[in-house]
Amino acid sequence: MTSEPRRLDLSPYMRRQPVTLALLIGLAVVFFLAVSALARIHDAQRESLAERWAARGVDSLNAQQYAPAIDDFRTALLYARDNGAYQLSLAEALMGLNRLDEAHAYLVNLWEKEPDNGLVSLELARVAVSKNQTEQALRYYHNSIYGTWNGDQDVERRKVRLELISYLMRTDARPQAEAELIDLAATVGDNAQEQEQLGEMFAKTGDDQRALAAFRTSLKLQRHNPAALAGAGAAAYRLGQYGDAERYLEEATDLNSSDAQSAERLRMTEYVLHWDPFLPQLSQREQNRIAIAAFAAAGARLKSCKTQDAQEQGFQQQWNKLKPQLTDRGLDRNPGPVIAAMNLAFAIEKKTDGTCGQQTETDKALLLVAGLREEN
Repeated sequence: MTSEPRRLDLSPYMRRQPVTLALLIGLAVVFFLAVSALARIHDAQRESLAERWAARGVDSLNAQQYAPAIDDFRTALLYARDNGAYQLSLAEALMGLNRLDEAHAYLVNLWEKEPDNGLVSLELARVAVSKNQTEQALRYYHNSIYGTWNGDQDVERRKVRLELISYLMRTDARPQAEAELIDLAATVGDNAQEQEQLGEMFAKTGDDQRALAAFRTSLKLQRHNPAALAGAGAAAYRLGQYGDAERYLEEATDLNSSDAQSAERLRMTEYVLHWDPFLPQLSQREQNRIAIAAFAAAGARLKSCKTQDAQEQGFQQQWNKLKPQLTDRGLDRNPGPVIAAMNLAFAIEKKTDGTCGQQTETDKALLLVAGLREEN
């Protein structure tokens, strides 16, 4: 009878296997946690180094030390390669040294990732301005205006639009600048300083009506602002609204005695009001007095011409013919010649402007009155 084969008793090993597996899993977990901790420490060190170099770069950038700023931000990017803020700052430093192509490369990369980023679009617009690429500049400026911003978006967008308007003014694109200003005006509310700035910009485009309206709004919010008063006075002066101009300019010069430009405009405004016989508040006698003096001044101006052309000779004949009627007594009886006398005086002043020697203040004032009467 054959004996049965002996069976190995594996039960001790089977009992140890779960323990071994558990130990192996535990070791794996420990190693994983250790590696993760080391990775976090490494990442934290890299982040700390990136922040440290970036902080140095910001200091250099603020001090307009662009070369060290470039090195600092490039070093920061070695530790934080995908940090968009560092890339943007690096681009700004490159722009500071006029390395526009390099700056453009960084900015375009950022723009492709965040096409609605207002600040990135603004920097791209500035690069385009520096490279005289008007079409691209306008496109990026508008992207920036309608893009997203950190903080107060309305404030940032107004700043960008003002920068765009300044650029359009520099390139003599006044119609486009005025259109942007009209859009800007719709976003400016009860802020005296912004309304004043709006008035200044409209004045630069030659839109004195809107300039005056903006200055008046500013003055409603901040009554005794010498800059807004001076701006309102200048706009009213150019519009021929001399009564309003006098009022604004008087207050502006009272508040700021060093404002020579406003003082000169005020002086000419007072001359105009003195030499305009058609102001509604004047009596007939005052109108007559002004007409006689203006007629005499125009005659003196005509005689100052060393040589007279045919038109000026014709004016001289008309002046000689009309002169006997221009007396206080004669005009008291018949004020009709006042209009004829002033029309002739205006015609003489316009014809001799710039051709017959130096003008007197009276000549200048009569030219302004003539322009005012033509508009009316």
